Amino acid sequence: MSEEILINVTPPETRVALIENGVVQEILIERVQARGLVGNIYKGKVCRILPGMQAAFIDAGLERAAFLHASDINSKISPKPDNIEELLHDGQEIIVQVVKDPLGTKGARLTTNLSIPSRYMVFMPSLENAGVSQKIEDEQERNRLRNILNEYVADNKIEGGFIARTAAEGADESSLRTDMQFLSRLWESIQAKKQTTRPKNLIHEDLQLAIRAFRDLIGPEVERVRIDSRSTYDKAQDFANKFIPEISSKIEYYPGQRPIFDLYSVEDEIQRALERKVDLKSGGHLIIDQTEAMTTFDVNTGAFVGHRNLEETIFKTNLEAAQSICRQLRLRNLGGIVIIDFIDMSEDEHKRQVIRALEKCLAHDHAKTQITEVSSLGLVEMTRKRTRESLEHVLCQPCQCCGGRGSLKTAETACYEIFREILRETRQFDVEKLLVLASQEVIDRLLDEESQNLAELEQFIGKPVRLQAEALYTQEQYDVVLI
Repeated sequence: MSEEILINVTPPETRVALIENGVVQEILIERVQARGLVGNIYKGKVCRILPGMQAAFIDAGLERAAFLHASDINSKISPKPDNIEELLHDGQEIIVQVVKDPLGTKGARLTTNLSIPSRYMVFMPSLENAGVSQKIEDEQERNRLRNILNEYVADNKIEGGFIARTAAEGADESSLRTDMQFLSRLWESIQAKKQTTRPKNLIHEDLQLAIRAFRDLIGPEVERVRIDSRSTYDKAQDFANKFIPEISSKIEYYPGQRPIFDLYSVEDEIQRALERKVDLKSGGHLIIDQTEAMTTFDVNTGAFVGHRNLEETIFKTNLEAAQSICRQLRLRNLGGIVIIDFIDMSEDEHKRQVIRALEKCLAHDHAKTQITEVSSLGLVEMTRKRTRESLEHVLCQPCQCCGGRGSLKTAETACYEIFREILRETRQFDVEKLLVLASQEVIDRLLDEESQNLAELEQFIGKPVRLQAEALYTQEQYDVVLI
């Protein structure tokens, strides 16, 4: 598999696209006014204890109070991490790190188990032993990495421990030691800042997206990284020369007149990733609904009729859908609970093959996933770790007309609500006439299809009703003014 990374930088926004075999697989967007908080370390103050939830709200100077659960409190602080009232008290100052960005109406999720990542390593002050990523399966390599980590900690008398990331597999000892030295120095500077930083303030900020992409996305499969900003290119080269010298030759400055995101139709992919319907090559399609609680995928055969029989048609559609779903999860950065409604299959072998295809595609995902078998209803339940907003939440906002419901009351419904409001008002107040303000669609219906009902209503209440169209009103908005 060949990979390429495109980095588009403008003053207010940075965008990163991961391309696999010429197909866009992931889009990351970071805006200057709304930078992600994951990885940031703050000096916070406990503002509220929730004994029933075994959690606390922490004021870290963010827009909303952040959430800290007892299980996320460092065991070195207290040997009983399951009793929040013995761990914290109101007004207490505490060093915390963001592990999940604010999502919707929820504040950030915090931990006191600090971790600082680099190219090959993660340094954790609370860790007592060396760790190795579970994705590194070779036992001999795991032992080699663990020995290097333990030797460095012992030689430098470091309080804390390192975890070798997946990228550390096969890395030479000097590169690993350089990484650990960088993290050790960074931790020393953070400790120094802890002493001088006032509560509710930032102590350490994670890398910007353009540089963070080098740390998190670049692997041996990446053939080149193209950046359309000269200043960001220079920063990337400095970072690569210091921490990842083997990839510095892969970094290219893109000076082309054609926008960099037009190279692989990335802009078009972003637009399609915001749509509810995703077409499959066979003629079938997916319907994707993203809600606060979960995301659902509904698989439909559409125009695909197959060449053999119905079961074969369903099986092929589900196989194609499994691959498309995995791509959409990454492209849209969908997380949390995911429910997939595959088309019902009667053969157990077909169900197993669809699940295997799903698992195989998810193996390329950088986010952690868990998946269940096909239920008796033909549903597959899965979870995907969510640490940042989805693409839709970054680029869109709830519709001002429908409030995010995805539907509007009909003009007919609005008319009948207006009739009821007129009756309610005339029974409560003594008026000479009434004025109805509504959208053009509603006014048109009142003058046409509902004109007979309106005339009967005027006769019933004995008062004239004037109508006035308001261009700024949505189809659901109206006002009944007493005159």
